[in-house]
Amino acid sequence: MASLSTAAPLAAIGEHVELFTVLDTEPTILLVDGVDLNRRVVKATLNTIGARFVEASRPSQAFQILASERIDLVVCDMFLPEVNGMEFCRKLKADRNTQLMPVLMLTSVQGSEHEVEGITSGADEYLLQPSHPSVLKARVLSMLRHKAALDSLDEVESILFTLAQAVEERDKCTSDHCQRLSYFSVELGIRLGLSRNELLALHRGGYLHDIGKIGIPDSILNKTGELNEDEWRVMRSHVIRGEEICRPMKSLSSVLPIIRHHHEKWDGTGYLDKLKGKDIPLLARILQIADVFDALSSERSYKKALTTEEACRQLEKEAAAGWRDPELVPLFVNMLESESDESRMSRNLRAMADGINQS
Repeated sequence: MASLSTAAPLAAIGEHVELFTVLDTEPTILLVDGVDLNRRVVKATLNTIGARFVEASRPSQAFQILASERIDLVVCDMFLPEVNGMEFCRKLKADRNTQLMPVLMLTSVQGSEHEVEGITSGADEYLLQPSHPSVLKARVLSMLRHKAALDSLDEVESILFTLAQAVEERDKCTSDHCQRLSYFSVELGIRLGLSRNELLALHRGGYLHDIGKIGIPDSILNKTGELNEDEWRVMRSHVIRGEEICRPMKSLSSVLPIIRHHHEKWDGTGYLDKLKGKDIPLLARILQIADVFDALSSERSYKKALTTEEACRQLEKEAAAGWRDPELVPLFVNMLESESDESRMSRNLRAMADGINQS
C-alpha cells in the first residue's frame, strides 16, 4: 500500500524535474475559454506540472493579459465568445509581439476538417476533448519545453548584440557605426531586390560584423598611428573570432559569411581567405561598401571625416583600383546622391530596418 500511495507524488515530482530542467522560472499558461467549468477541468488536469495559470473568458480579455504579462503557452477552446478560436489564433499570430506564442487548441467537435482549420489558423497543436489526462500533460510539457528553447535562443542572440554594441562603445569615434551600417546595407539590398531573409542577414550583419574585436586589445584597436605587421595580424583575427562567437547560433548562419568576408577585396588582396570578384559572398560585398563609406565619412582617431561627396569619390577610386565591387559601388553612390532629404532617408531606413528585425 505504501508504494501505491507514493506513486502519484513521485510521478508529479518527475514532471516537475522534467519541466524545470529547461525552465528557469515557473511557466505561465493562459487559459482562454468562455465556459468556467472547462477552464477548471484543464487546470485540475495540469495541476501537477508546476505551472501558474491565468484565465480569460473571452479573447479581448486574453489580449489584455498578453499585453501586460509574460505568457509561455496559450490553451484555448475552438469556440469562444466574441470571435471563434480560429480567428483568435489568427490575430495572435499576426501580431509580431505574440506570433511565436505557442497555442494549444482544444475542441469537443470531431472531424478532420476542424483539425485542419485549427492548424491552418496558426495553432501549434490541436487536441480533441475529452482526452486522457496524460495526453494533455504530455502535449503541454512538450510545448513548454519548445517555448523555453526559443526563449533561450532569443536571450543568447540578445547577448551577442549587446556584446557587439559594447565593442562599438570601446571606440568613441565609431558611435552609431553599426546602426548606420545596418541601414545603408539594407537599403542597398532593397534596391537590389534581395529577399527578406537576405535583408535580415544584412541588418544583423551590420551589428555583428565586428563582434570579434571584443578580443582585440585597446592598444591596437585605438592606436592613432599605423599598425605594424604583428598588430595587423592580431587585428585581422577579429573576423575569425567573430565567426566563432556567432557560429553556434543557427539563426545567424546567414550572417557568418558577412562576418568572415567583409574585408575581402575585389582583386583578391583582402583578408581572410583572399577571395576574388564574385567569389566573395554578395552580402559581404554589400556590407563592405557601406562599411568603407561610413569609415570614410566618420572622424576616427587617425583621420578627419570626409564629406558625403568626398567619400563617394573615394569609393569610386577604390572600385577603379580593383578593391571594391565595380557594379555595387555605382549603385551605392547613386542611392546616396538620389536621396536629397537626409533626415527622411534616416527615418525610412530606421523604420524599415526595425520592421525587419521585429517581424
